Amino acid sequence: MLSKSLARLSSGSRIVSPDDDSAGLAQSIKFDAQINRNKAANSNVANAISFSQTQDGFLQKVQKSLDRMSEISVLAQDATKSVSDMSNYSAEFTQLQAYISDITTKQFNGVDLFGSTSVGLAITIDSDANTFALNGATLTGSVTSSTGAPGLGTNGVGISSIYDSSSATSVAVSNATSAATSLTYIKTAIQNLANMRAKIGANISRLSLTSEQLDILNENLSAANSRIKDVDVAQESTQFAKYNILVQSGTAMLAQANALPQSTLRLLG
Repeated sequence: MLSKSLARLSSGSRIVSPDDDSAGLAQSIKFDAQINRNKAANSNVANAISFSQTQDGFLQKVQKSLDRMSEISVLAQDATKSVSDMSNYSAEFTQLQAYISDITTKQFNGVDLFGSTSVGLAITIDSDANTFALNGATLTGSVTSSTGAPGLGTNGVGISSIYDSSSATSVAVSNATSAATSLTYIKTAIQNLANMRAKIGANISRLSLTSEQLDILNENLSAANSRIKDVDVAQESTQFAKYNILVQSGTAMLAQANALPQSTLRLLG
């Protein structure tokens, strides 16, 4: 008992061998596995937050470009502008179109940020606290929700029409008439962009709450696991002192018992 008490104090674990608490050991193993799965899930959620934040960062630049394009579309409708002025406006407008088109090719760790379809970053958490699913990876959780990343290029006459080659003749500022037509498209594109940024903001908010929930879940699981397997240092120290006194007392008594025959022999001699 003294050796086992010393082993518990030195290891910090109440369960030194399986026979100390077999059922508790089995439960602790499951808790440890669930805690590790939750940590992995939280890592995935953090990556999804970074993905969405990167999306929003690029869309901020698209917003700035669209704002300037709408301004150019209005300026190009001024009848006092010369042909040279219109050519300069058109050159800037075309470059901004090309910039927005280039944004759609950007990636995050090899995953398209914006494509013809929405990126599959769906997070589903079952209410029975059994599974998280993040891009097909099964993890553990405790609430029900889902979120996705919006695509950039599926909005009809919105953002896609600004850089879509099939709409190039409609989106230009070569003259006052084409500038007026382009302004209509750009207004729609700005509305689509606003919707996208709102959706991304909602994604980030939901993912942040999920991350916080996982932290709380792991904190409580760790506390429960600690009650099962961690040693109570104060109690075990008391037990160690008790066993130590018993061993020392027993040793002293044994020494006295061994000394009695020697004393008897001396008397007989």
